[in-house]
Amino acid sequence: MSLPYFKALADATRLRLVHVLLHHELSVNELVRILGMGQSRVSRHLKILTEAGLLSPRRDGLWVFYSVPASGEERNFLLAVMPFVPVSAAMRADRDVAERILEERVRKTRQFFNAIAENWDELNREVLGSFDLPAAVCAAVPPACKTAVDLGCGTGAVLARMLPLAQSVVGVDGSARMLEICRRRFTPQDLSQERVSLRIGELNHLPLRDREADFACVNLVLHHLSDPQEGLREARRILRPGGTLLVADFLRHSNETMRSRYGDRWLGFDEQSLTGSLNAAGFAVRRSARHPLEKGMTLLLLTASAADVPRAAITTTPQENQG
Repeated sequence: MSLPYFKALADATRLRLVHVLLHHELSVNELVRILGMGQSRVSRHLKILTEAGLLSPRRDGLWVFYSVPASGEERNFLLAVMPFVPVSAAMRADRDVAERILEERVRKTRQFFNAIAENWDELNREVLGSFDLPAAVCAAVPPACKTAVDLGCGTGAVLARMLPLAQSVVGVDGSARMLEICRRRFTPQDLSQERVSLRIGELNHLPLRDREADFACVNLVLHHLSDPQEGLREARRILRPGGTLLVADFLRHSNETMRSRYGDRWLGFDEQSLTGSLNAAGFAVRRSARHPLEKGMTLLLLTASAADVPRAAITTTPQENQG
């Protein structure tokens, strides 16, 4: 069974592709930029690796992303073989360019949200319509909650509604302009007494301590992240065992205008894959619900508990939702 794998890897360009895609999921255009080759040439090598099972393509609307399979024989083969492949200067340069591309993604997202912060609430209403997302979040906050966190709090519409339900609330966002507008929703007394803490930071590196929160929500944020799984792992880190996470995001769709108007990177998620991602991050999904929105969109809400097990014991077996 290994011979087709070795044949697929018998090319310097394909080795470069596998080397960088072991570390990152990247689009065809990004790979063209990294390798400095024409798109047809890069696509031919991607096709060979994909047909051999050594790469997994993911189509998201008009975009196609590639990565090494997340599990299975092919991934195990690459993990066993690639350590014996000498890392060339070209491979090191590929990783450097890929890192810069990922940094550019974060920077462009931050710039986008700084630019549209004043209009963000109106943009949200265009999609949410009459659906009361803050009320849905508040319904998931556990009784006697000490610290509730809104990850990607934006202008603070949800955070303000959570304040009466917890001893303190924490809002995290990567946009300084969003946090500035969020601050206006709270009294100087609430801010001075630290009932409200607003912190700038990215969801893949949260400015919170381990197990600091009893409840956290991630509302319409995961689809902006390059690596949603990384964000979910961070959410697990900052939640105490048994704490509650609410994820609200779009079901998978094909509305490409969401990229340009709202800065979306992912066109939603299917419920099974998002549940699997939560399981892999150390959560057990307890409830799921769906709500129709404007623009033909559907909102998926998943309520999950932080597992009280060591990280090494966490499995990726999906659990059934209790809807």
